[in-house]
Amino acid sequence: MTEQLPPDPEAYDSPRATQARARGLSAPYIAGGRDPNPEQGRSEERRYLRILLVMIVVVVLAGFVLGIIANALGFPGLLGNP
Repeated sequence: MTEQLPPDPEAYDSPRATQARARGLSAPYIAGGRDPNPEQGRSEERRYLRILLVMIVVVVLAGFVLGIIANALGFPGLLGNP
């Protein structure tokens, strides 16, 4: 089913739409595509990056803490010692 798009000469001549037509796109151009508020998206990505980095630090430090607790409680088998 082909989507009926309104005429948009600027979108039709864009490099992205030209390449899509060369690959067989049946529509005259690709609808959408540009983010209307890129700064909001970038701030959200920075927030998720900070959350990811905190999670990595927590997982790495948890391994050390659990190893120290296991050693203190006298479970050397959990630390890899035979």
